[in-house]
Amino acid sequence: MKEFETIYDEYFRDIYKFTLSLSKNPSIAEDITQETFIKAINNIQKLKDPTKIKPWLFQIAKNTHLTHISKTAKTISIDEIEIASSQNEQANFLSKDAARAARKILHKMKEPYKEVFYLRVFADLPFKEIAEIFERQESWARQTFHRAKLIIKEKL
Repeated sequence: MKEFETIYDEYFRDIYKFTLSLSKNPSIAEDITQETFIKAINNIQKLKDPTKIKPWLFQIAKNTHLTHISKTAKTISIDEIEIASSQNEQANFLSKDAARAARKILHKMKEPYKEVFYLRVFADLPFKEIAEIFERQESWARQTFHRAKLIIKEKL
């Protein structure tokens, strides 16, 4: 397995971008990213398949972010959640007028649709990595994402 310093150098930017997309705050994103890597160092022996380090790190980052939210706030304002930038083609299906309604729908969406949508749109993860996080097939990730988009479109 790679030395941890190499892992840190290779994945820091991806994890930081992901936590920034979740927190919308550079300072919080940096803290969560650092905590993610500390947790990874302390639990590296639990990683069963070293080839799946990236999805494992994303899972730790997501859980660390959720822990941070639960410690710092009782609720999250739906207005703080933004649909990904117009550069992201998965988010382009939403018009600006429908963005607020879509955020409300997404906030109320059941799992795993909500999480798969977040990982695909905000973290820009490929379906293969999303499937690895959930320990499912890639086709499951594609189908779940497609269904999440349909739910949003239907309710708009």
